[in-house]
Amino acid sequence: MKETIKTRVISTTFVILALGVFKPFGLDGLEWQAYADLAALWVIGFLACMLTDVILKYIVNMPRSIDHGVNYIIRRNLWFQIINTPLVTLGICLYRHLVLSNRVEGNQFSVVNFLETLVIIAFCSYIIGLYWRFKFRSTFLSAELKETMMLNEELKEIQQPTPELTLTGTTNESVTLQITNLLYIEAVGNYVKVIHLKDGQVRTDMLRATSKQMEDNLKTYPTIVRCHRAFLVNLSQVEQVVAQAGAMQLLIKHSRDMLPVSRSNIAKVKEAIRGTD
Repeated sequence: MKETIKTRVISTTFVILALGVFKPFGLDGLEWQAYADLAALWVIGFLACMLTDVILKYIVNMPRSIDHGVNYIIRRNLWFQIINTPLVTLGICLYRHLVLSNRVEGNQFSVVNFLETLVIIAFCSYIIGLYWRFKFRSTFLSAELKETMMLNEELKEIQQPTPELTLTGTTNESVTLQITNLLYIEAVGNYVKVIHLKDGQVRTDMLRATSKQMEDNLKTYPTIVRCHRAFLVNLSQVEQVVAQAGAMQLLIKHSRDMLPVSRSNIAKVKEAIRGTD
């Protein structure tokens, strides 16, 4: 909440400074009156921003959180501009009509005045939006890099399980291996590919089964998690987490394969890495 207020204060102040420089709507009157008008417009703009945040959070269901990724933040900022710009415009037009029109002609509420104000506020909103887009992207990428480094450190601490088990499908085929030697499982149509180590070499065996069946069979092993609808991965065989702009991949030891992590599974994979050391 504190960060949100800080952001809105900066944005509103930028817009008011722009109005103070260009002095539209007859804001070039007496010095004390101009300052009073700008202060009033600042309050109007700030309240409109806070109202927009409430609308986005509770009506549009888009809370402000960097945890959703940089693309989410950029999309939310776009929605913020779409909602906030006409709200600020309406507030300023009402102020022009109720206060400024008493001193300066031509400030009565009208379609022309509304469109004029809308253009000015939209331009200011566009400029400040570019700034926050760059700011949020930089902040997110920095946080993402820090988190990725921490996850990679935690990967090194994962204790590899050693039990031997046999994976079976709906036919007579089976694969017997130690959990520590399982790299990952990939769903391919009605089959799954079991990629594992045998005698120090990467081997692939096919079983007629679904990844859901494999997941149920392996649910007692905390290092085996679903990272994608087509992949189950053994975290003890992940060499590195690679994250970029909200997307995540897992570099597998020995095979050097890169497994995708779907957005719906990112949180679960992170939790598993932190919880299996």
